[in-house]
Amino acid sequence: MKLYGYWRSSATWRVRIGLGLKGLAANCEIVPVDLRSAGGGEQRSEAHGARNPMAQVPVLELDDGRLLTQSLAILAWLDAAHPSPPLWPADPWPRARAMEIAEIINAGVQPLQNLSLLQHIKALGGDPEGWSREVIGRGLAACEAKADPTGPFLVGEEPSVADICLVPQMHNARLFGLDLAAFPALLRAEAACAALPAFLDARPERQPDAPAPH
Repeated sequence: MKLYGYWRSSATWRVRIGLGLKGLAANCEIVPVDLRSAGGGEQRSEAHGARNPMAQVPVLELDDGRLLTQSLAILAWLDAAHPSPPLWPADPWPRARAMEIAEIINAGVQPLQNLSLLQHIKALGGDPEGWSREVIGRGLAACEAKADPTGPFLVGEEPSVADICLVPQMHNARLFGLDLAAFPALLRAEAACAALPAFLDARPERQPDAPAPH
């Protein structure tokens, strides 16, 4: 398989975590797509547009050449094609709760602070960092309210799609200077994830297209 993505893209990061949890990361080639290159980014190229008409990352190319976009759709395919370990809880109620938290982040937070929108806010004379802190803080507060109060993960004893979405978003929150002290359940789940190799190996600074440290 091939994963087309950007080292710091939170959506690409989610898929890297999923591949790691499924034990598939070593069998998936990482193909960098530079979102900050001249001309508005490589995602706008004709070649990438043929892979994803939304001009976004990630894109997962399967062994047979089929292409799948959107991080949650990719994770759902991985879970169906490679059931163990599961990324969604088996029981209906925790399964729905995990998806609820994932969607708070996927639909209610991340699109409001992604690169293209922040560039547009800046071009209009707005404050992209202040805007990002506001929308991320509101979303993380909702996740905190929904999180399992006992943990260690957001929904029960094993990492799920909720934690996969949380970890990149917590990273983004810190990038924009958001104080995370008000989110103890999220910090606990993040720490539990940080102990797992799949989450460690998926970190942005470990990716082949990450800038060399200064």
